[in-house]
Amino acid sequence: MQLYSFFNSSTSYRVRIALALKGLEAGYHGVNLRAGEQRQAAHRELSPIGGVPVLVRDDGASLTQSLAIIDYLDGQYPQAPLLPREPLQRARVLEVAQLIACDIHPLNNVRVLGYLQRVLEVGPEEKGRWYAHWVAEGLAALEALLQRHGSGPYCFGDEPTLADCCLVPQVANAERMGCELSAYPRVMAVYDHCQAQAAFQRAAPGRQADFIQ
Repeated sequence: MQLYSFFNSSTSYRVRIALALKGLEAGYHGVNLRAGEQRQAAHRELSPIGGVPVLVRDDGASLTQSLAIIDYLDGQYPQAPLLPREPLQRARVLEVAQLIACDIHPLNNVRVLGYLQRVLEVGPEEKGRWYAHWVAEGLAALEALLQRHGSGPYCFGDEPTLADCCLVPQVANAERMGCELSAYPRVMAVYDHCQAQAAFQRAAPGRQADFIQ
């Protein structure tokens, strides 16, 4: 397998965590989002929306969208399952994953922030307030869900799931952007536990071949 990724992309980070948890190796291809490499024609052939991650199988079949990639990996490589089989518990994991992937991340990704700044001419201070607002809205909801339904050191029990694959990159980005996170103790407890685990450490942005200081 080949993975097209950017070290600081939270969607790529999710897939790298899933690969590491399953003990899978993938050839690494850095796509520099800061330099606009995702908009080049060659990358658009892999990802019509011009994004990362992209996973390319050995037979040439490619997949985009991090949740779809992780679902594929979970079905193809059943070791260290990331989605429970029991219907309600599976739905709980997907509820958290989709809260992060659908409600928080899209409002604060590179394309949206770039549009705010370049096209709508939003200044750096206003852009920072936009980012912090949507992070606070989303993490407050995430904290409530984990307080109600979560347990154990991970989001749901003693083993990591798709929910943890999504939570860690989102919190890491929020920390990097200077967001106040003390109001989310359960979220931060899960994040801190994950950060101490070898698989999550291998997937971290600073460990990637395209890491930019």
